[in-house]
Amino acid sequence: MADDPRRRIPRTDTVLVDPRLRRAVTTLGPHAVIDAVHAAQQAARAGQITADQVLEAAVAALPGRLSSLRPVINATGVVVHTNLGRAPLSLAARDALLAAAGSTDVEFDLAAGTRSTRRGQPAMAALRRLLSDASDVHVVNNNAAALVLVATALARGREVLISRGELVEIGDGFRIPDLLAATGARLREVGSTNRTHLGDYAEALGPDTALILKVHPSNFTVSGFTASVPVEALAALGPPVVYDLGSGLLAPDPLLPDEPDASTALRSGASLVTASGDKLLGGPQAGLIAGRSELVHVVRRHPVARAFRVDKLTLAALEATLRGPAPPVVQALHAEPAELRTRAEQIAAALPEADARVVPSEGVVGGGGAPDVRLPGWAVSLPETYARALRLADPAVVGRLEHQRLLLDLRTVAPGEEPDLLAAVRCASRLLAAGPSGAGAGGAGSARDGTP
Repeated sequence: MADDPRRRIPRTDTVLVDPRLRRAVTTLGPHAVIDAVHAAQQAARAGQITADQVLEAAVAALPGRLSSLRPVINATGVVVHTNLGRAPLSLAARDALLAAAGSTDVEFDLAAGTRSTRRGQPAMAALRRLLSDASDVHVVNNNAAALVLVATALARGREVLISRGELVEIGDGFRIPDLLAATGARLREVGSTNRTHLGDYAEALGPDTALILKVHPSNFTVSGFTASVPVEALAALGPPVVYDLGSGLLAPDPLLPDEPDASTALRSGASLVTASGDKLLGGPQAGLIAGRSELVHVVRRHPVARAFRVDKLTLAALEATLRGPAPPVVQALHAEPAELRTRAEQIAAALPEADARVVPSEGVVGGGGAPDVRLPGWAVSLPETYARALRLADPAVVGRLEHQRLLLDLRTVAPGEEPDLLAAVRCASRLLAAGPSGAGAGGAGSARDGTP
């Protein structure tokens, strides 16, 4: 046992005196550094490295980041990709997040040196500026929370009228009827699955009617023998009309003619609208509530509202999104096909070793919105064997498979991401050239995401 090389493996406290590891403790924390040391010691016990190599192995094993979330270049052509975190934030929003990450004056008056009640007011003012038809606004942590809060505050113990054709499932198995039932409101269905008329609502009205709920079925379309009632007609019936838009579109967009927007809904008579902040608005995950001030006040002051309150990071990113330049989602939606083709040709020309080709490609909106809209553009086509190697790159690159080729759709690759994309493909080419032992051999690409 005296000659057992494992006896020479340095102790943890001995290794931790190295200046590099001591510095890492301040940035990564002690647990991550100790885990790296233990991993190196275990490798030495297993005979994979020598005792003298433990220190360098521990330094090499230090994680580059503590979060398990990895950055991804979205090359799927799905603009709002649920599985990739929906809307990528603008540089302005990212800067705002960083500024708000430390101590900030979210509830403090720096001039007076006292507690402030201005929490979220700058973000609310920015939202009101874009929604001039709303007399007040409120923000919660997602659109489902917005709908739950509105129904709880305005309809608990009373009836909510809704068309049977709008009893949708919003994703991950959650359904509108279940959400509303959880609020204590009683759901009263009117009309049929494919056709609902104004008279159906009128016949269902009664003293217990708290509100009329209209839900935009954004993640599917029904065509043929159909009928629905517009907001203007519903508003004339008397009870408040709440329109759950879902998508976060604040104003009309000619590219999305069938997607309702908050401004038009409010002008048409909706008492309140609810929408997402992380879809077509292009901001952080948030639920937007806008409309009549007396109703927003009731919603804001309801005890349940505290459970749905957004944090300082969301407020910072939302304000920057509303005040700043067009976010990546808007830029991607409106990218010109000719520009996309030029970018694709430049990337393909820089990858002669990868059998890269430039091909037409159709992007989609994603995020459960505008399912019938197709976004013509261009992609770089690679052999499908590149798919897995690119998914394992850093940053990861996720495309989609079509006809045994991997397509990297430039619509959703942000300008400025090209160097990382090129580096990832070149690395994948080297791995594939190394044969079956290469990390990218035999992979499969990701499918389009069509979930809400």
